[in-house]
Amino acid sequence: MKGFAGFDRKQDCVLVIRDSDIVTAALREALAGAPPEERPGLERALATVAATADATEERLRARWVRSRLADAGFTGDITSVAALRALRRAEPRLSLLAAVLLQRQAVAHPE
Repeated sequence: MKGFAGFDRKQDCVLVIRDSDIVTAALREALAGAPPEERPGLERALATVAATADATEERLRARWVRSRLADAGFTGDITSVAALRALRRAEPRLSLLAAVLLQRQAVAHPE
């Protein structure tokens, strides 16, 4: 049986949580009552949320992997064993299999 993230239950996973509809509604409400000087920033924020709301779970996981690698200071080849090691050091609770699957998603979905 597959879990939420597409991994078997025995594997670790990265669960994608989407709150973009809540954020979008809050931004629209803020924009409706915003003074003219705040409107450009709110409009840009709304556009940013809209642009990311359509991303697939795989793409979001790929971004997460790249973010974790960057936070860990890894700047090498994302397809390398060194990247896999860096990801597991950054997230020690990931199983080797989960880390490999996440690495593959990051490779398949470049920014």
